[in-house]
Amino acid sequence: MERTLAIIKPDATKRNLIGAILKKIEEAGFTIIGTKMLRLSKEQAESFYVVHKERPFFNSLVEFMTSGPVVALALEKENAVADLRKLMGATNPEEAEEGTIRKEFAINIEQNSIHGSDSPENAQRELYFFFSEAELIAGTR
Repeated sequence: MERTLAIIKPDATKRNLIGAILKKIEEAGFTIIGTKMLRLSKEQAESFYVVHKERPFFNSLVEFMTSGPVVALALEKENAVADLRKLMGATNPEEAEEGTIRKEFAINIEQNSIHGSDSPENAQRELYFFFSEAELIAGTR
């Protein structure tokens, strides 16, 4: 089994899409082994997205991710990272395939409703940014 992190972003929580996104994730065969709703501080968002610090969109990303509550999800499944990336769809919802989370729910390229780890290595780092091992409930199915 592989683990990955997903974050339901502020644009989706504001539009009451948490349940709809969770439904798609569960229907795709993921087991949710951890969940928490929180509002990221500026410092937390800057730390989480530090890999993008030199990018021109960094400040607007931090501002967006601190604009409202997010839902952090620890997910488990065979090929979890790749399967979640496919389920999420392209970063730009205009380029996302039909049936993907971003095609159905994203507003635009920045307000694209969901974050997912892009590699198994980043998944591990990102999971432990939000969850301790004690908070993850493995093997629930």
